[in-house]
Amino acid sequence: MKHLRHIVTKAVVAKGKKRTESCEVLRPPNTPSSILGCWVINHTCSSKKHGRYVEVTGKFDINVWYAHHDHSKTSVFTETINYKDRIKLHYRDKDTTGEEVHVRVLQQPNCTEAIIISGGTQFQVTVEREILVEVVGETTICIQVHEAEFEEEWAYGEESSSSSSSSSSSSSSSGSIGASKEVEDSSSL
Repeated sequence: MKHLRHIVTKAVVAKGKKRTESCEVLRPPNTPSSILGCWVINHTCSSKKHGRYVEVTGKFDINVWYAHHDHSKTSVFTETINYKDRIKLHYRDKDTTGEEVHVRVLQQPNCTEAIIISGGTQFQVTVEREILVEVVGETTICIQVHEAEFEEEWAYGEESSSSSSSSSSSSSSSGSIGASKEVEDSSSL
């Protein structure tokens, strides 16, 4: 006899993903001659759910290594950038409870371009990032339950074994090779 059973469990009930490209304008203390390098570090973020959206708030540091004073000196200019990404959720389940949001950074903030702008006094840094949010909540699944005597169907292959006079036959030996070895060992005693 079969019947259905409803089970309440935690599962991913909604997801959202967003790729962002932003241009940040930085004002170094010295007039730059050229950009020697640019990198983004120290990324942190947190999230909060608002209806059918998740708001991800984060920050990262942009470091620009540049030459100034007619290429006679170099410096590293660092600025912390704050951001807020609003990510739309796509639900699989409509009614859930006990929701919690998990954030996964698919692409850490990364510099794709750094140029000198505004008559040679500022940097314009293009930064890309990609974030995935998952909402985990309680949902109900339905399973089919069988009686305790129910046996799942298995396809058993035909197996043959040969007996030996040794009482300590190994259950891990297979086929006639293992059986003939046991016979040889017992006859040598």
